[in-house]
Amino acid sequence: MANKGLFASFFGRAVKAADAVNEAGGTAYAFGPKHALAQYAATGCLQSTFYASGAEQLDRVLELAKGVDDEMLAKTAIFARTHGHMKDVPALLCAVLSTRNPPLLARVFPRVVDNARMLRTFVQIVRSGTAGRKSLGTRPKRLVASWLETRTDDQILRDSVGRSPSLVDVVKMVHPRPSTASRKALYGYLIGRRYDLDALPLLAKQLEAYKATRQGVVPDVPFQMLTALDLGRAEWTTIARQSSWQSLRMNLNTFARHGVFDDPAMVAYVASRLSDAREIERARALPYQLLVAHRTTAGLPDAIRLALADAMELALRNVPRVEGKVFVLPDVSGSMQSPITGHRKGATTAVRCIDVAALVAAAFLRRNPLTEVLPFDTEVHPIALDARASVATNAERLSRLGGGGTSVSVALAELAKRRAKGHLVVIVSDNQSWADTRASAQGPETMRRWSDFRARNAGAKLVCIDLQPYATTQAAERDDVLNVGGFSDDVFDLVGRFAAGSLDPGHWVAVIEQVAL
Repeated sequence: MANKGLFASFFGRAVKAADAVNEAGGTAYAFGPKHALAQYAATGCLQSTFYASGAEQLDRVLELAKGVDDEMLAKTAIFARTHGHMKDVPALLCAVLSTRNPPLLARVFPRVVDNARMLRTFVQIVRSGTAGRKSLGTRPKRLVASWLETRTDDQILRDSVGRSPSLVDVVKMVHPRPSTASRKALYGYLIGRRYDLDALPLLAKQLEAYKATRQGVVPDVPFQMLTALDLGRAEWTTIARQSSWQSLRMNLNTFARHGVFDDPAMVAYVASRLSDAREIERARALPYQLLVAHRTTAGLPDAIRLALADAMELALRNVPRVEGKVFVLPDVSGSMQSPITGHRKGATTAVRCIDVAALVAAAFLRRNPLTEVLPFDTEVHPIALDARASVATNAERLSRLGGGGTSVSVALAELAKRRAKGHLVVIVSDNQSWADTRASAQGPETMRRWSDFRARNAGAKLVCIDLQPYATTQAAERDDVLNVGGFSDDVFDLVGRFAAGSLDPGHWVAVIEQVAL
């Protein structure tokens, strides 16, 4: 009799042979150039991850950019910024466009470079020479100058916070022509040249007067412009009231240290703003940002922590309700301990890939109470979660699990053992499976196990949410398989559309290709 290990009976749809090796050394499927570029754009922060350095990611993005046409490059940049809320790679793709197709860059630029930080990032990348040029050049200079013209005087003043390069450095580079006397005075004020004090915008006058006398109302500027002063509780309270939603979220502990929350009225005010649905939407708050805020504010008043939990629930409003049984399989292996946005010297996020995977699982459970969560590394870790508990509570429990090797197929094997019935399976991972891979004509074990599940569950669909910038998957894309990258709430919208059957063939790449230029 022939070797049963080689010729075991297979129940299900034929499986495509593996055609790549992943970063962990396991067999896998390679994404095509468009999908791979989208994966890097939606997850890449050009910082070191568990398996790749920032430099390796940069080289990979530049190489992938060569494999797509200019329109796809532009659409990917827009999608990654407007839907994925990413910063570095969209700016890098714009820098590449500045050398390949400057007229197309002009159409894309305002949609990608939508705030001062993005402007500074674009200028920094272009000036570095990594995208093929070391100076801005005529067209990019004109685009930067036009961007400055769209900002009000007060916005320019507030935008001047930040370094490497600062907005002041950018102004010096592009020499914008001021269209008003107040803008001319403001540019002179910012870059340290002579200016007409009478023509200076009112906010700049208020700032200088306050710095000189410490009297009157605290000017409505970022608090970083005032930290050299010895501010008291009253001043910090005013700053808190004037802060943007994101600034408020990011500086809760700073406000607490300066006594802002000693006032019950301020506690109520801040809690109300943090949980305001309109403000959350305008701020484009990522759910994981709220998770870390909730975790790092243990000593703050309960009302503020509850408001952050409520804000997280609101930020997860795109999690779909799915008819039928849902299985969510979060990867809790060792590589998932890596920071979600990579290691950034002096500013590494406290949020790990495992935290985001746990957040996704907890969110699905919250919206679909019959969801079953099967965390895995090289084995499944049984856990009983309460669908009525908050997303933050369940995410915290899940994130404490695991730490071993990676076997993406192991949870699917558990479902097969149970002969489980279900409509949707969601795997949340960095996709770097190695413990279960083998080179065979039938492909990686994950795809084999999924095809078996699909054969027993007609119409079932598999979604692989990939959290890191790598270019392979364990499940080849087909009509019942969606590979999508990223950690913004827009991913949930794509999952819902796929589960409902409203995504065209090509799935995620097709969504990006539909972006209007």
